[in-house]
Amino acid sequence: MILRKLPSLAIVATLGALAGSVHLAEACSRVLWARPGQPVIVGRSMDWFESMGTNLWAFPRGAEREGLVGPGSMKWTSKYGSVVATAYDIASVDGINDQGLNACLLWLAEADYGPREKATRGISVSLWAQYYLDNFATVAEAVEQTRKAPFQLFPAEVGVSRKRPSAVHLAIADKSGDSAIIEFVAGKPVIHHGRQFTVMTNSPTFARQLELATQYQGLGGDKVLPGTTDSADRFARASYYVKHLPEPKDQREALAGVFSVIRNVSAPYGTVDPYRPNIATTLWRTVADLTHGVYYFESTASPNVVWVRIEKLDLSPGAPVRKLDLAHQVDLVGDVSEKLEPATPFAFAPAP
Repeated sequence: MILRKLPSLAIVATLGALAGSVHLAEACSRVLWARPGQPVIVGRSMDWFESMGTNLWAFPRGAEREGLVGPGSMKWTSKYGSVVATAYDIASVDGINDQGLNACLLWLAEADYGPREKATRGISVSLWAQYYLDNFATVAEAVEQTRKAPFQLFPAEVGVSRKRPSAVHLAIADKSGDSAIIEFVAGKPVIHHGRQFTVMTNSPTFARQLELATQYQGLGGDKVLPGTTDSADRFARASYYVKHLPEPKDQREALAGVFSVIRNVSAPYGTVDPYRPNIATTLWRTVADLTHGVYYFESTASPNVVWVRIEKLDLSPGAPVRKLDLAHQVDLVGDVSEKLEPATPFAFAPAP
């Protein structure tokens, strides 16, 4: 029998201090699966240290928005309707628009939005994903505009038990299978654009994650796949499994493949590890079928999967904003497209 040595009081105290200071949200993952003749599907997990009260919202075209950073805020009118999953009903963190564009926000501790540049337009990070869903039909279009008309991100505070500035990066994909990862480093966007960029997790930065993954079997190296929930390990595992998914016979098998990968890189419910305080439990997962316009949501607290079909929603200008309360209706199952009810839009979090 192997006995694990108990930590000393000094180590316990140090771990307690770390648990209070380390970002506890570094465990989200995103995978894109796109093969010729098959539906383009994106899966993501949301891992966090407390309930986020996540709900689904449907936003029609024609919404007037601004960046919420004070003077110099970006302003736009949404060209496309969208369905999004929220964090605390103050930010869009994941979603799909009616053109088949998907956006996912994940934590990145290294994100650096830089000091305020008054000559540059600004946007609160709570609206970052929504900005892309509102304005672009393709990844190429979004990347071109981001390079041509740069903007500055500002962190919004998130959390109930602990308030913290949000440090995130963004993944976008479209129904052609195109993909881009966007990170802000030293105040400037770093864009990785191409169909080959199928996986995103958290720290370190994306370029470094690509380097680290090449040391494992099936990805260029000879090491066996790692099994922990650390970000770099999840990146390698997701990269391997999505690369080696078998050819599906139909849409159902394609969806099952992506669900299986994103579940594999999720953190077990209620995970607590004092030696790795930056690991949080998986609260929910989404799978977005960009080809067919179907958005699936799976809560870890429920045995059921629900989904929304974009074609069943009225997203025309002037149509009401609609909401599906998932925070309290945990027993829903199946197609919930007609269960979204008219609601007053939530207020996106402004930059402090």
